[in-house]
Amino acid sequence: MLAKTLARAVDCSVSRIQFTPDLLPSDITGVSAYVPETREFEFKPGPVFANIVLGDEINRAPAKTQAALLECMEERQVTVDGKTYQLEPPFMVIATQNPLEMEGTYSLPEAQRDRLMARVSVGYPTTSAELGMLDIHIDSASSPLERLVPVANAAEVRALTHAVRGVYLSEPVRQYAVNLVAATRTHPGLRLGASPRATLHLVRACRAYAALDGRDYVIPDDVQTLAVPVLAHRLFPTARAEQVLADLVNVVPLPKQRRP
Repeated sequence: MLAKTLARAVDCSVSRIQFTPDLLPSDITGVSAYVPETREFEFKPGPVFANIVLGDEINRAPAKTQAALLECMEERQVTVDGKTYQLEPPFMVIATQNPLEMEGTYSLPEAQRDRLMARVSVGYPTTSAELGMLDIHIDSASSPLERLVPVANAAEVRALTHAVRGVYLSEPVRQYAVNLVAATRTHPGLRLGASPRATLHLVRACRAYAALDGRDYVIPDDVQTLAVPVLAHRLFPTARAEQVLADLVNVVPLPKQRRP
């Protein structure tokens, strides 16, 4: 519902991939099929060729199938039979996963975790929100999505993405972000710290967060706010990753220069 709502709001295409143990990589990226009439192979695009891709229960598929998303998420392209196909921007992957304690689940590979910018725990709705959900689905004959109208388009989203890149990031704040990520690599409570890609994602998220807050510059508070959702899922802890990051946020010195 979140993926479909977001796609309709920005007038973009959306596709859904149901991850199962028997899902093949070609079921995601597409396959070259032989056409008897032309006696040639024709590429049949998979569901990844959309602006917003929902990977439902992504950890129900083994690592080999999950790996089909690695090139898509990092390079915004798909390579099949030696030929590369570009994905049209904006491109975004939203994934859901089941708790590892549930039967038939696999751990997400490190490379897959590292390509997901942030992890958010949705949890249960409030009582009022759950009552509102019942009102919508019981009393209405139509889906709530049918009443949504686009408020933007793909071109505007691309322009906003370009504008966010211009949000000012001072040298002290850059150094602070690097120091915070580097501290995860030496913390005794972690078996594996965050990668350089995590630093890039943290900085990009901070720029977007600052823009949404009406600022054209990033402050250290942005880094602290986003440290847990952007970094926690990338770590392999001996304790709770969230608690380790909270400790690091408290001990890594803040930069003296807080504004440009």
